[in-house]
Amino acid sequence: MDVGVFIPIGNNGWLISTTSPQYLPTFDLNKEIVQKAEGYGFDFALSMIKLRGYGGPSRYWDFNLESFTLMAGLAAVTNRIKIFASVAVLTVPPAFAARMAVTIDSISHGRFGLNIVSGWQKAEYEQMGIWPGEVFFADRYAYCTEYVHIMRELWATGKSDFKGTYFQMDDCRLLPQPEKPVEIICAAQSDKGTRFAAEYGDYNFMTSYGVNEPTKFAPSVSRLVAETERTGRNVGALVMMMVIADETDEAAWAKWELYKSGVDLEALAWRSAQAGADPTKDPFATVNVRKLTGNPNVPTNQGVLVGSYESIARMLDEVATVPGVQGVMLTFDEFVSGVENFGTRIQPLMQSRKAKLAALAA
Repeated sequence: MDVGVFIPIGNNGWLISTTSPQYLPTFDLNKEIVQKAEGYGFDFALSMIKLRGYGGPSRYWDFNLESFTLMAGLAAVTNRIKIFASVAVLTVPPAFAARMAVTIDSISHGRFGLNIVSGWQKAEYEQMGIWPGEVFFADRYAYCTEYVHIMRELWATGKSDFKGTYFQMDDCRLLPQPEKPVEIICAAQSDKGTRFAAEYGDYNFMTSYGVNEPTKFAPSVSRLVAETERTGRNVGALVMMMVIADETDEAAWAKWELYKSGVDLEALAWRSAQAGADPTKDPFATVNVRKLTGNPNVPTNQGVLVGSYESIARMLDEVATVPGVQGVMLTFDEFVSGVENFGTRIQPLMQSRKAKLAALAA
């Protein structure tokens, strides 16, 4: 099973709380995290793109770096780990995104990939005057289809004359071409999004839910597998999960209870209002799934594994048993020590990582 790290490009990582570790995003912090991850055999590092935070007492994600430039810097100070940036498709034309990708491909010598962000939080785009209107909620995957088609055409041939609904290329040129194919990551849960991932992605991030429910995401993966059988493409499922670990289960649970005690309800309310603007009735869309997964007022937007190092290793091995899962993308309550503890205390206990670690050691 592959393991990646979802690096903290925004302040406080993925804990929406005033009692969790409080920190700002910096290049130096993310460099330390990714270099440690590479040293412990992590397969990839990915940064999101977020253009407006949630506010509240924690000022959650009010401080954010930019994904392409951050990952270009990290590509230059790493040697093996795959580097994925995220592109908010409404903000960057596809031909320019393709050229930035080729540049980081050159820096990384073929280790670069791109996460496609269709854009669900309209406040990010309204503040810059580029929100296309409510119709975009329904049309965003058609928009992304054209976007990815143009990039792949440019990467493969160096030229595009694509004419579509949203983009018209006129002898558009791109040289040099990438050293290796630039892999595309999606993060789709809805029916439309899952079909898009099966047709155009190399990987799809699956959202997990609950606490210590390591296989609760399995129905979403089975939907992706069914779609890839239709398209005949190999699209690996990567599951997003937060790890809160300590020497004992009791110590780890004490951390989680502390973080819950400071949950930033104001920031959560703002997030919910933004998500609620999407009128989709798709029962698999993230906004609708959240309503059915119990208490929404928990201080993170992903599934959480809480426990001793041994317990975490066991639960991650359970994740690996779900058909269609290629790997996990991990977040931590405190990233530097989290990556360190994963590399030294958790990973050596995981049956699902033995083959990967043996290959790296060879």
